[in-house]
Amino acid sequence: MEDMKNKSIDLASQKMLEKAKAENIKTAWDRLEQQEPQCGFGQLGVCCTVCSMGPCRIDPFGEGAQVGVCGANADTIAARNLARKIAVGASAHSDHGRDVAHTLSLLSEGHAHDYEILDIEKLKTLAQEFGIDTNKTKEQITKELGKKLLEEFGKQDGQLVFTKRAPKKRQAIWKKLGITPRGIDREVVELLHTTTMGVDNDYKNIMTTGMRCALSDGWGGSMIATDVQDIILGSPQPVRSKVNLGVLKEDYVNIVVHGHEPILSEMAVKASQDPELLKLAREKGAKGINLAGICCTANEVLMRHGIPVAGNFLQQELAIITGAVEVMMVDVQCIMPALHGIASCFHTKLVTTSPKARFPGVIHVEFEAKKAYEVAKEIIRFGVENFSNRNKERVDIPKQEMDLVAGFTKEVVFNILGGKYRSTYKPLNEAIISGRLRGLAGVVGCNNPKQTHDYFHTALVKELIKNDVLVLQTGCSAIACAKQGLLIPEAAKTYAGKGLQEICEAVGIPPVLHLGSCVDNSRILTAA
Repeated sequence: MEDMKNKSIDLASQKMLEKAKAENIKTAWDRLEQQEPQCGFGQLGVCCTVCSMGPCRIDPFGEGAQVGVCGANADTIAARNLARKIAVGASAHSDHGRDVAHTLSLLSEGHAHDYEILDIEKLKTLAQEFGIDTNKTKEQITKELGKKLLEEFGKQDGQLVFTKRAPKKRQAIWKKLGITPRGIDREVVELLHTTTMGVDNDYKNIMTTGMRCALSDGWGGSMIATDVQDIILGSPQPVRSKVNLGVLKEDYVNIVVHGHEPILSEMAVKASQDPELLKLAREKGAKGINLAGICCTANEVLMRHGIPVAGNFLQQELAIITGAVEVMMVDVQCIMPALHGIASCFHTKLVTTSPKARFPGVIHVEFEAKKAYEVAKEIIRFGVENFSNRNKERVDIPKQEMDLVAGFTKEVVFNILGGKYRSTYKPLNEAIISGRLRGLAGVVGCNNPKQTHDYFHTALVKELIKNDVLVLQTGCSAIACAKQGLLIPEAAKTYAGKGLQEICEAVGIPPVLHLGSCVDNSRILTAA
């Protein structure tokens, strides 16, 4: 068990890692071990594969080559490598935003009948930001807004509309540095172009271009995703739920949604409550259908429906290893290719749904917004019919689960602090001015088997709240802290400094606020 403690601080994960070891099932930790020692040049960021004259490397000790074949030095190579990661990350989250905006457009044309406008006020507010007259029908407003949002991706002139949400001082800094984002796609393409061999060799300029690309996602693609999801799926409200592998149920059909895009998982929530499928589940010997989430899809259905969270990134394999998962349905981002091999060790069916993320040898049921509920129902049915194939002797669900409170947004905090009719940030601002609250910190990110699972997220957050810093979290980082009991109001008394404790107790909030999935990092930007 000592080895397992080095791998994860989470008891449920430790137990599943023990089971994997006993059954000779390889996980991410085992595959990392097989990779050791990893390439030292790659770890230091001085390995370049940008062009076919490479791969080139820089000797960090100054004894060997100090430039690549093209003449690029360590600074240029390191900047290129980081910049290309920025481009990939920005394109992933922004593409998520594009798909959501496209669904809004389909909805306005009557082609996405499984969805509706659930937050009409947010629709009108957003339309006004884009200069749309709101004295029109809901359908007309939606159609115009959908068109304007999609235009942000290919925009050629001016700047992204949402950048005007930033404080004026911040906007002035961006303008001075020349990093105010223009079109979302334009910034990704320009960054990839400038990092091509023989283009930009000034590491400072490369990083400036990288910052502009990053901002095009934070104040563009991601922000579009968050706002439009609120419009068509409903704006989150504070909700209680549970987290960790213990949320899986031995006598239920367990369906796990995993990935990042809530357009399909929203329909999975509805399908899991379908009377026809519930009847079929009982006929198969189950008490019902239990939906749980992994990664950011988990956070989406948690925020809006209180659906329990089975775990974060490094727990996706471990959920299957419980032997209790009938179907894991996935879309895009953070889906390990190894899942197919893990699932083949059990009765679990892995189902892919996105044309952007196909897995060889895996069941593929392609999602279309035009028939969203139909697709979700088909996948849930797979799980129900698979329940009878479960080997009960191999089922081992850890008992660990923890309470959490999620569903915070800037609007929610605004109302909590001042009340429904006197909404204000005044109590928070006064606490900062008086020094009782030292500030706010956004803490986000994923897991990495190279570091002890969940440890650094929770250690950092505990230190911040101990020093009277209110923490805003999203994604897998929020799930890590939730498992350690940091996302309940009672945590303030145990972990927070006196100033933060007073604020939390006065308004009934946890010292760590869960703002959603990692695409909702944009909520952190606007809230902070």
